[in-house]
Amino acid sequence: MSGPREALLYVTCVYNGTGRKKPDFLATVDVDPKSPTYSKVIHRLFMTYIGDELHHSGWNACSSCHGDPSVDRRFLILPSVASGRIYVVDTSKNPKAPSLHKVVEPEDIVEKTGLAYPHTSHCLASGDVMISCLGDKHGNAKGNGFLLLDSEFNIKGRWEKPGHSPLFSYDFWYQPRHNTMISSSLGAPATFTRGFNPQHIADGLYARHLHVYSWPDGELKQILDLGDTGLTPLELRFLHDPSKDTGYVGCAYTSNMVRFFKTEDGSWSHEVAISVKPLKVQNWILPEMPGFITDFLISLDDRYLYLINWMQGDIRQYNIKDPKNPVLVGQVWVGGVIQKGSPVFALTEDGKTWQADVPEIQGHRLRGGPQMIQLSLDGKRLYVTNSLFSTWDRQFYPELVEKGSHMLLIDVDTEKGGLKINPDFFVDFGAEPDGPCLAHEIRYPGGDCTSDIWI
Repeated sequence: MSGPREALLYVTCVYNGTGRKKPDFLATVDVDPKSPTYSKVIHRLFMTYIGDELHHSGWNACSSCHGDPSVDRRFLILPSVASGRIYVVDTSKNPKAPSLHKVVEPEDIVEKTGLAYPHTSHCLASGDVMISCLGDKHGNAKGNGFLLLDSEFNIKGRWEKPGHSPLFSYDFWYQPRHNTMISSSLGAPATFTRGFNPQHIADGLYARHLHVYSWPDGELKQILDLGDTGLTPLELRFLHDPSKDTGYVGCAYTSNMVRFFKTEDGSWSHEVAISVKPLKVQNWILPEMPGFITDFLISLDDRYLYLINWMQGDIRQYNIKDPKNPVLVGQVWVGGVIQKGSPVFALTEDGKTWQADVPEIQGHRLRGGPQMIQLSLDGKRLYVTNSLFSTWDRQFYPELVEKGSHMLLIDVDTEKGGLKINPDFFVDFGAEPDGPCLAHEIRYPGGDCTSDIWI
């Protein structure tokens, strides 16, 4: 946390699904306030194919590799959800202008493992890279599991033992001192890639389970059914303290943060720690609008938890000194379906309508809702993008697809709590030379709060 301030960010940028026949790219953004190109895209590394849908990203090495001096945080792993392709980017030769190092083709992955729709990437202490895959090549959830690449990014096979694949897949995090990996779950790719249909929730096509594995041998030990309060559990984080046996998962549709923890008998359990109330609304697809928690993170000192509500449009900061009882200490609106000027209105209990007051930044009306966040290592700056997935962006925020994403900076009060939009920072991905694009995951060259696993 006392390391140097970040000077660059890498952001995955998507043209897939926008109607613009261009390859996705990795943007390098200057975040040094002393630089003349501050808050500007200074380099674009275009992928080699059209139609990838870059999504999450991860490093080839992180804190879990701290005992091996030969390992360097050099390569950024870019799984493509739509195509199944995995790009490996070299950031060390020129951090401001990364270069393409290797491409792992989807046909090879399917042939050797049966896996497709790669999502979350984490490095392992062994030097291998592990990637959750959400289904088979036909979009069925039944074929999902975990892909292993070696340190040269060759396909090793599946991580989990045969017959121990999860019911559904999405994110994962491991805690070596407790010999445990826990994964979350969304639904079959054939379901969510077509957009959101509320009937699919009722039909049971979206998940509500966490999967507890023994680490590192990949045996499925326990399945936690989160019930109706835990529908679509997405992003998952343990506390950073490697001795702790607790963490959280954000359940998007039911808008709850569920805490998971080890019990006295060694099994794992769960409870709702934070609930974001749905809003009664007018002129929307449903009579109530969930917050829709699609991302969250925990500060490196395990003091604060930050979550976003992609539909309602706010970012929240919670003090988690007591992990069982988070306390809301900061909140700011940066977009959302119910911001002023939208045809959708929220209703108070007495029937009055209201809309969120979202400021303009540098003359720009904020589009979409907050989606991906990344926190500076010292915890004082929170960067925010606003694209979820191109199909869903088009469904809920068509203006985002038409005019492009942006990235914001939120100043954080780390003493008493509090969030405030920084008016001097605005990255407009709607002004890209090849046309407006959708901005997603954010990474620092030096590591960050959502990729590093401590042992």
